[in-house]
Amino acid sequence: MCGINGALAFKNSSFTITESYLRKMRDTMIHRGPDGAGTWVSPDGRVGFGHRRLSIIDLSEKAAQPMGNPEKTVWITFNGEIYNHQELRKEIERLSPKPWITDHSDTEVILRAFELWGIDCIHRFRGMFAIAIWDAKKRELYLVRDRIGVKPLYYSIHNGRLTFASEIKALLQDPEQTRAVNEESLYHYLSFLTTPTPNTLFEGIKKLPGGTFLRINEEGTIKENRYWDVWDHTTPLSHLSEQEISERLLAELKTAVRYRGISDVPVGIFLSGGIDSSTNAALFSAENSSQIKTFSIGYKGNYTTYQNELHYAKQMADLIGAKYHERQLTLDDLLDFLPQMIHLQDEPIADPVCIPVYYVSKLARDHGVTVCQVGEGSDELFWGYPSWKTALRLEQLNRIPLMRPLKKLGMAYGKAIGKEFSRQYELLRRGSLNQPVFWGGAEAFNEAEKHRLLSPSLRKKFASTTSWEVLSPIYNRFKEKAWEQKPLNWMSYLDLNLRLPELLLMRVDKMSMGVSLEGRVPFLDHKFVELAMSIPQKIKTKKGNLKSILKKSVRGVIPDSLIDRQKQGFGVPIHEWFFDRLGTEMKTELKSFCQETDLLDYSAIETHLNKGDGPRAWYLYNLALWWKTFIKG
Repeated sequence: MCGINGALAFKNSSFTITESYLRKMRDTMIHRGPDGAGTWVSPDGRVGFGHRRLSIIDLSEKAAQPMGNPEKTVWITFNGEIYNHQELRKEIERLSPKPWITDHSDTEVILRAFELWGIDCIHRFRGMFAIAIWDAKKRELYLVRDRIGVKPLYYSIHNGRLTFASEIKALLQDPEQTRAVNEESLYHYLSFLTTPTPNTLFEGIKKLPGGTFLRINEEGTIKENRYWDVWDHTTPLSHLSEQEISERLLAELKTAVRYRGISDVPVGIFLSGGIDSSTNAALFSAENSSQIKTFSIGYKGNYTTYQNELHYAKQMADLIGAKYHERQLTLDDLLDFLPQMIHLQDEPIADPVCIPVYYVSKLARDHGVTVCQVGEGSDELFWGYPSWKTALRLEQLNRIPLMRPLKKLGMAYGKAIGKEFSRQYELLRRGSLNQPVFWGGAEAFNEAEKHRLLSPSLRKKFASTTSWEVLSPIYNRFKEKAWEQKPLNWMSYLDLNLRLPELLLMRVDKMSMGVSLEGRVPFLDHKFVELAMSIPQKIKTKKGNLKSILKKSVRGVIPDSLIDRQKQGFGVPIHEWFFDRLGTEMKTELKSFCQETDLLDYSAIETHLNKGDGPRAWYLYNLALWWKTFIKG
């Protein structure tokens, strides 16, 4: 796991890439790679790569990056892990018997695979990755992001060059890179708590969507290619029994967990005591003869909105004989961490769970662990959220024919009684336009609320805009490709394309890498995802039980008491802390933000503040702190 960066100067540009230019970008990301650093610049100064190294696979100096082949015709800088690199190495040896430079570097496997198969080699990789490859013969640069989007990759095109990096702050080191707010991205951020691809909250800086790669030639021609979509790799399991499906799920998950144990440094487990992390812990422990380490986070004190689950985590750790570590956080921990959180985020990731993810990552690093397995992805694949029960019912109702006139009637009535800002009105509005009512597992503000929050000038600018513009390309792919176009499949597919890669996985990547820790995600192994999305909706929602088929798969792996207990999400007691010092901090920062910018209307924000709406105030607070740090600062 590492931090990567680089640049390509286009043919008609007078810009020359230098080592000092690359180093300045690269060394903003020391936290991503404290174990080493390297640069490479082509002899003509037209292309160059930088790399910060967190040594995990093949710790030798020979495995350092950027790495080139002996002929110097292919160069690579790479962030991530190729879990099946050992199998690929054997296959490459059969086809191309030339000697290896390294003993077991997965970076060299990518390099050799590209020599053999060209960019099609990415279809053979099982892992998480952000890769830059320079093909010196064809004078082409490739930028690749893994299928699910576990690893980030940002880029910018300006002043006759393309720059790229694992973090935006690296791109900002280019003195000619503009620092300005992308106002359209801001509009969508208010819906999704994050900025949807391909844009970021910075004007002119983009991020590569998961499952895609860019091909850039020296003339500056850029082509984006989608190389993976889950619907292209599903095989409907309608003919199999529940027992057969559950057995296949468990077998594939065991493989995913085993792959994510491959490391030359210690590996641990984030353990919440829920089904997902407990299953990770149990399966990983079964693969290891030595005692594993688990890490759990909670809060000092009792809160209505969030109850500690540490006793469940301890119970699971004791069961598998793990070395258990925990930490309990306070409001002081949150306030102390805020400046660093904003710095690590690069652009707002308005989920307060960034805070416990950072502290549990630090807990692991402080106890000698460099890699941890985490549980993200299971809820989205297996109908795991209680709120999704309601969402599924609403999606099913929305699809009933001849309902459109009734929806329009409901809207008219809602508007007449002053309910146009309500959630119910927004759902009727979507349904009346034949849109799905489910717009993702995390929605901050609906369309009417957003327009009220915007400054008068932006309200006018986006008068005819809605965030459906972001979702419609995803919905079109769903309608074109999905083998079963049921509501739950739409819900899972949307979150696989937006909320997971750009919110949940980014909070893991940014916060864990902030302490030089690698996070691995077994439930989002692409083979496991393909299998999960091959299961019919009726199997996943049997008897209205959340995670029904997954629970069947893991019975006997973890205790029934953990499987059958009521689910509680991983959260932060923002509501209670809002009525403490946090609320005062929020009000001060938001007022100052509105006075210094022409983005939001403070009178509308004040409505939420006066209601004690701490969680939604947090989304705006995160935005204000980002602007203060990266735009004003």
